[in-house]
Amino acid sequence: MNIQIFGMRKSFDTKKAERWFKERRIKYQYIDLESKGLSAGEYRSVKAAVGYEALVNKACRAYEELYMDYITPQAAEEKLLMYPELFNAPIVRNGKHATVGYHPEVWQTWE
Repeated sequence: MNIQIFGMRKSFDTKKAERWFKERRIKYQYIDLESKGLSAGEYRSVKAAVGYEALVNKACRAYEELYMDYITPQAAEEKLLMYPELFNAPIVRNGKHATVGYHPEVWQTWE
């Protein structure tokens, strides 16, 4: 398994996900979404697994400030890569498989 956790420092679900993997002694790589974000390739892979709607945090302040509801889907995806605070966290990825949020029932099937 090659687990990657894309998360935010202040996200409780990110902390819970990290704890879940630590308790089971499963190695993972943590990537800070706020500072690093997702690369275009990683974004396409995760989007294929979970879909665009699951990735976007419509409740965050940046979503309204960037007028995400009023721009084209292609422009919205470009903004998403430029402003990683728009992502829901955590994004847990294992190769082609991915989840958004805290989903230990899915992670158990990866083992």
